[in-house]
Amino acid sequence: MKKALGIIGIFLAIFVFASLYGENFLTGINLLQLTQRTALYSILALGAALVIVTGGIDLSIGSVVCLAGIMTPWLLVEHEWSPWAVVPTVLAVSAAIGLFHGLLITRLRLQPFLVTLCGLLLYRGIARWMTGDQTQGFMGEHGELRTLATGRFEIPGVENFLLPATVIPAAILAIALGIFYSRTVWGRWILATGRNESAARYSGIPTARLTTLSYVGCSLLAGFGGMLFIFDLSSAQPSDFGNFYELYAIAAAVLGGCSLRGGEISVTGVVFGAATLQILRNSITLVGLSSQIEFAVIGVVLLAGVMADEGVRRLLARRLERSASSAA
Repeated sequence: MKKALGIIGIFLAIFVFASLYGENFLTGINLLQLTQRTALYSILALGAALVIVTGGIDLSIGSVVCLAGIMTPWLLVEHEWSPWAVVPTVLAVSAAIGLFHGLLITRLRLQPFLVTLCGLLLYRGIARWMTGDQTQGFMGEHGELRTLATGRFEIPGVENFLLPATVIPAAILAIALGIFYSRTVWGRWILATGRNESAARYSGIPTARLTTLSYVGCSLLAGFGGMLFIFDLSSAQPSDFGNFYELYAIAAAVLGGCSLRGGEISVTGVVFGAATLQILRNSITLVGLSSQIEFAVIGVVLLAGVMADEGVRRLLARRLERSASSAA
């Protein structure tokens, strides 16, 4: 929780600023949309965190979102598959992508950056080829299935605000991962792998298997998120659906306390990191700034987070050196 205090403070500061200067920020519809986007991007950010904690990176998240999201209506509407066949098929394809990445990285010793960069191009290309680069959507069909993303719940005692259904899977996922990393042996093994893979491997930890599973989990969550995104949007164009989603996912994970060197994670921080980025996007629009500056602001925030992470690491290293010198 201590790792998340910084991002929670930033989140509260931006929230107060947007409340004071952003027109219509505190309206029910705006808060609903903000919560919806936060829940969806939190799922992607938690997936990115699974890989970052091992010391890796996944640049293909946005393209996996595109492939999974486009494939869902393509199979449901164009080919009239049953939802009971489409959902597990899309999730299985997403998991297979992660397995492919993990094996290339652990068995062939390829760099995660290069593997997932190639994936970024490959999976979007497959989505565009598969659909003939045509927009895919539901056209009012499969409303019950789309309720997974479009459903709303009333909160007793709170007027003019509905809780989006996507909060439920996001919350379950966050709680499960929090317990996994803090209470299970496998979670501690993954953290050890991220801190020092060689030492962990010599200690008998199956580092290759854990790294591969982390990439499987990342792609699986990206595919799940892609389905929720397409359910929410109703239709999408494969040429731009999911563009830069990996940016938001990685930025949220880093801002939330995941070190790019691996070995550190704060699930609470990742969720607040995703929320902070969405409030930033929302505030830019509400205070009257041009939306063209959005990526510049996010880039500055991400750079500040990386610089802060490096500064804290160096400060802690100096303290350890001084303690060791004093003890000697």
